Amino acid sequence: MFIHTFKINRKFFFGLLLLIALFTSILCFSSLAKSDDSEEKDIIKWVDFNVSCEALQATSKLDILSHQNHEEITYNWIELLAYLACKNGNNFKHFKQSDLDALTDALKSGKTMEELTQNMKYYDYYYRSFSAVLRGFIGNYQIETPSKNGSSIWETQYGLKTFLPIAKNYHFTHYDDFGNSRSYGFKRTHLGNDLMGSIGTPVVAVESGIVENIGWNQYGGWRIGIRSFDTQRYYYYAHLRKDHPYALGISEGTTVKAGDVIGYLGMTGYSRNENVNNVNIPHLHFGMQLIFDESQVDSPNEIWINVYEIIEFLKQNRSEVFLSNRDTYDYSRKYDFSENSIEE
Repeated sequence: MFIHTFKINRKFFFGLLLLIALFTSILCFSSLAKSDDSEEKDIIKWVDFNVSCEALQATSKLDILSHQNHEEITYNWIELLAYLACKNGNNFKHFKQSDLDALTDALKSGKTMEELTQNMKYYDYYYRSFSAVLRGFIGNYQIETPSKNGSSIWETQYGLKTFLPIAKNYHFTHYDDFGNSRSYGFKRTHLGNDLMGSIGTPVVAVESGIVENIGWNQYGGWRIGIRSFDTQRYYYYAHLRKDHPYALGISEGTTVKAGDVIGYLGMTGYSRNENVNNVNIPHLHFGMQLIFDESQVDSPNEIWINVYEIIEFLKQNRSEVFLSNRDTYDYSRKYDFSENSIEE
């Protein structure tokens, strides 16, 4: 009886070992497959965005006018900028209008961008990088505009559909302070552009998207983080006003449209305690993070770009606002806006 039982248990034991070995092999294979997948991911890990306002203006004008006029050859400003980056070694201080003219002449002659860039080693990198920065800036949109009889009408347009973060008719100053040293909390570099203005100045959403983060941060004070619909751009607005930092209706998960009022300029932050003015000068800290993979969110692999030239470029498109609630002293945009990515 004892011997018979032992034989049964031994068979069971060796069978169990076989199952464990098989399961371990499956896990190892799965892990290797995942490792191979991650290695195959061609994730951009760093972007040095040096495109000048002059180059942004010149290429965007070509893109917009060629589409508005339904020309035979329509331009993609991101392709043009990627080509120029290859020509000038990504140093747009050396931007030459003649290089852009030569490129458009070649395209008009019948050559394709693929033909013109086939020997440019870094074209794909620049195109992908600049697309991550600028993809949501130009396209089709609908905007409410004033009519002659005092009412308003909706117009469908193709053009610049992103806005300066400071509302129209409000003064601000800024300078290129990206990378400057900061010492509160720990020594670090400044990963944005500070726009100095008056407390209470309405701050608007640069691009349409979804509010991903909102609330107090000891470094940024009252702040808002908005992710673009394509998820590649994270806009960071910080040091908002004490006591009443946000526009009515703004909360985590809220969808905002480009040009919507989202908050008010202030000087909060540099404190572990909430709702404290500990920043010396009233200003909006504005930053843009690029996200090619979710592993780059809240990690040492974050990619922040210099937005100084982008602010200079966006000065041409500002959202007009008005006092919409006298009880709370809240502002709203004057002319409504819509785009397909919101409606879908």
